[in-house]
Amino acid sequence: MSRYGQTQYKRTQVATADKGKLIVLLYEGAINFVRRARECGEAKDFMGKANNINRALDVIAELNHSLNMKEGGEIAANLRKLYLFISNLLIKGKINKETEYLDDAIGMLNTLLGAWQEVIKKPEAQQAIPQGGESTSLRPSIKV
Repeated sequence: MSRYGQTQYKRTQVATADKGKLIVLLYEGAINFVRRARECGEAKDFMGKANNINRALDVIAELNHSLNMKEGGEIAANLRKLYLFISNLLIKGKINKETEYLDDAIGMLNTLLGAWQEVIKKPEAQQAIPQGGESTSLRPSIKV
């Protein structure tokens, strides 16, 4: 499949996803951007590393912004803390040559991804995820 075809497929996938699936796609995107940043750093492509980390930070910011602090209670508060911690790891990874910060961020994102993948498999959990016009603002504004 051509790069254009892949991009169009991903855009369609994002535009038609329900909230749970969209969150999973965002985690997958963030993980891919951090992995690419790690690869760029190893190849001494520091501009590519910085660009990919910036894209991962955009995804984390979108996830953070989408939290419903009023309805989400302690879970939303803990997720916000995790997102801020992951953002700090990414910033440290951006300015350091060592990959440990990026590796830690990938590990945390993979853990969160796994949890969300389990959530969207359960019908009762799907009902708890805000849909459509409800109070979260999760939207596909991240460039894929």
